[in-house]
Amino acid sequence: MTNDTCEIYCFDEEKVNNAQQKIIEEEILSTTEIFKLLADETRLKIAYALTLEEELCVCDVANIIQSSTATASYHLRLLKKQRLADSRKEGKLVFYRLDDNHVKDLINIAFAHRREELK
Repeated sequence: MTNDTCEIYCFDEEKVNNAQQKIIEEEILSTTEIFKLLADETRLKIAYALTLEEELCVCDVANIIQSSTATASYHLRLLKKQRLADSRKEGKLVFYRLDDNHVKDLINIAFAHRREELK
């Protein structure tokens, strides 16, 4: 059996101190929320659909995820609350899009990584 733990306490104290100084707990907590939101299969499916289509109506999202508009709206509101998505209203319709390219990049990179892993 291979031992995968270090036998010493700290190998490179300078690197440890550098990393500790750059890690800001508030940023870690708020970033964790992004990953928690996207860890939900339904929300990830919605977010991915929004990388494929620039903008989608709530009713179209409901069809994509095969749910009610209320369920789709609930998940979209959660994405909007964390500023992963944004919306606009046009008459009785509400359209959602991803908030910015960082969100698109995050989702696309995750899917690209998964595709590479499957090769």
